[in-house]
Amino acid sequence: MIELRTPGELEAMRAAGAVVADMLAAVRAAAAPGVRLTQLDEVARGVLADAGATSPFLGYAPLRTTPPFPGVVCLSVNDVALHGIPTTQELADGDLLSVDAGATLDGWVGDAAITFPVGTPRPADLELVDTTTRALAAGIAAAVPGNRVGDISAAIAAVGRAGGCGINTDQGGHGVGRTMHADPHVPNEGRAGRGVPLRAGLVIAIEPWFLAGGHDDYRVDADGWTLRSADGSRAAHVEHTVAVTDDGPRILTTTR
Repeated sequence: MIELRTPGELEAMRAAGAVVADMLAAVRAAAAPGVRLTQLDEVARGVLADAGATSPFLGYAPLRTTPPFPGVVCLSVNDVALHGIPTTQELADGDLLSVDAGATLDGWVGDAAITFPVGTPRPADLELVDTTTRALAAGIAAAVPGNRVGDISAAIAAVGRAGGCGINTDQGGHGVGRTMHADPHVPNEGRAGRGVPLRAGLVIAIEPWFLAGGHDDYRVDADGWTLRSADGSRAAHVEHTVAVTDDGPRILTTTR
């Protein structure tokens, strides 16, 4: 069921989104060669604790066959596109790190992600991040009343395909509210003018994730979570929680 939010509810979600933005900023500041992924997860836990918020990621298990997620952030390195588990892996100079974070505050959820190089950046990685970021901006710009979900999807894919990226629609954006995942599904490729109509008060996570190799396929590790590009190419993932309003798209996952 698709729910529309009141202005007061959007303000509450904005508070949760600010916690997410703080988490991402803190993890980015702490990420460096030699730092373990578990240490970054601890940094994010500290931000949640200081804000009096909890994690919608921790213990999340969408399927009975999926083990509960053990961290408060997803930390995806290089060819890992989504859902990377915070392990004892140490970051290396030149790694590409995607951080996906969520926070629940006063019953409302925020969800966002960033991708950035660790240490010395590779030009190809910077190009991939730039393409993915521009796709996110294009998707957000399409999130206006009168459009449809397909308009967001088509805008994202137009940027990604022009950049030579692989795009998969199995995982994508989604509604956000009292829970982390709600209707509607917002795929990263689709046909303009199709899908659920966008109305003021709809809140969605828009999250392009692209594969640098140009192929759309992925594989999932034995842990049931870690999603990698099938060809071993690097991946990028960026995301904001966005409200559709009569005044235009409103990003809810930025710092206050």
